Amino acid sequence: MTTLTIAAAQSISIAGDLAANMAWHQRFMQVAAEQGVQLLVFPELSLTGYERGLAAELAIAPGADVLQPLRDFAREVGVTSVVGMPIRLSDDSPVLIGALVLGADGSLGVYSKQHLHPGEEVAFAPGAGGSTLKIGSDTVALAVCADFSHASHAAAAALQGADLYAAGVLITENGYAPDTALLQGYACTHSMAVLMANHGGATGGWESAGRSAIWAADGMLIVAAPGTGNLMVVARRNADGWKGQIVAVAEA
Repeated sequence: MTTLTIAAAQSISIAGDLAANMAWHQRFMQVAAEQGVQLLVFPELSLTGYERGLAAELAIAPGADVLQPLRDFAREVGVTSVVGMPIRLSDDSPVLIGALVLGADGSLGVYSKQHLHPGEEVAFAPGAGGSTLKIGSDTVALAVCADFSHASHAAAAALQGADLYAAGVLITENGYAPDTALLQGYACTHSMAVLMANHGGATGGWESAGRSAIWAADGMLIVAAPGTGNLMVVARRNADGWKGQIVAVAEA
């Protein structure tokens, strides 16, 4: 079994402030690099906050110049980073909930949320998903929040050969128990590790539960954040199995 180090970035988003959120993302990416992380996954709409009312104004093309500094930084520190952003695939296309894969090799991948949560249709259209990605010898399938509430989504990831199912989410306290039970169940059912990156604080009028977590392919909980706050949830795999760690992320 090859070594692998993955992490959930439990970041706190500042409503609508792309510049400030990019600075925080760079801080997380720097800390991830110091920890030897190969794949870092941020929460749903992490770069803007879960701000449905601002989405149309903030939406960008995935390859927009405004994100180039973040792409460059991912390449510089060598950490493939999945960041959340409202996107438009063309000037006149609808707004999608995007998860952009900023590759350690400078590449750009685009995933768009396929299954909307009730109420999201006022600001967003359903997306088309996206391709799996390779981290070393492992295949990673992405999900954004309500995607994983559909068992068919995780099943499709498994059919694509996913070793890891990685979801950027916004989960509140009321939803935490049923949602994490689903994710843990997918790990067992499909024999794939599961990563869940939740917001570290309130966003868009919702109080996030935090407690981002990573499960092994047998459903065993490797590591979970103890609560909310700017934290990185790290899981390392070697020949002896998985080990977890929580790393606090402070402002630079």
